[in-house]
Amino acid sequence: MSVSDINTWIGITENASEHGGLLDHMLGFVHWFMLALFIGWSIFLIIAFTRFRQSKNPKADYHGVRGHASTHIEIGVVVVEAILLLGFAFPLWSHQADDFPTSPDTIKIRAMGEKFLWNFQYPGDDLMLSTWDMRSIAPTNVTGRDLLDPNGKDDFINPGTMKLPLGRPVIVDVASKDVIHNLAIVPMRAAQDAIPGVKAHMWFKPVKEGTWDIICGQLCGPGHAQMKANLEVVPGPEFDEWAKEQSAAAAAKSAATLNAPVAAN
Repeated sequence: MSVSDINTWIGITENASEHGGLLDHMLGFVHWFMLALFIGWSIFLIIAFTRFRQSKNPKADYHGVRGHASTHIEIGVVVVEAILLLGFAFPLWSHQADDFPTSPDTIKIRAMGEKFLWNFQYPGDDLMLSTWDMRSIAPTNVTGRDLLDPNGKDDFINPGTMKLPLGRPVIVDVASKDVIHNLAIVPMRAAQDAIPGVKAHMWFKPVKEGTWDIICGQLCGPGHAQMKANLEVVPGPEFDEWAKEQSAAAAAKSAATLNAPVAAN
């Protein structure tokens, strides 16, 4: 039995990311610690209610507890919490916040939230996402990408599904076109608020193939419960073939749009 087995017992979604093992290990310690506190304080309350009930103590004692056991327990709780925070949480947060991947095989995508769906923009063969602007968002440009940016000529949109390759780091730019949403990818142990006008980022590395739900982690309106997308992690060659096909179609469409004759007034 491992420390993180308790996470499985309480129903936490399986981990599918490289950094998720460290996070689950920390959560395992937290859950065991909370279980110990729950049992300990429950026993204390039972003893207190039994020993100090009115029938046994008709006259109140205004001096209270004379020992120091409770003080020692409280100090112990603070020490354990400090260890969890300084030994696990801070290093893990620092790694995810500061050590963004820079390897050539890194996938960069953009996730744009709106009431009530997710759109995912992928770079084409050039592996470069276009710049974007909230003011450029339109029914025909759901992520607000700069249509004149040469880096975006082969970018393509995959609505409702985030398709990723196995074993390659992924950087996700997260934004929103209306209200605050939250891109919550539980199997990847990753989540990021999508705030209108703010360009936020997160990253992870998938280490397990499969299909899972992506949800909105913020109460964003009456359709919040239906704001779901799919995460698909597939083998690298399958992803590359799919991305190449999508990129070629997007580049052809972009070229046809630029070469289309302008209607006379």
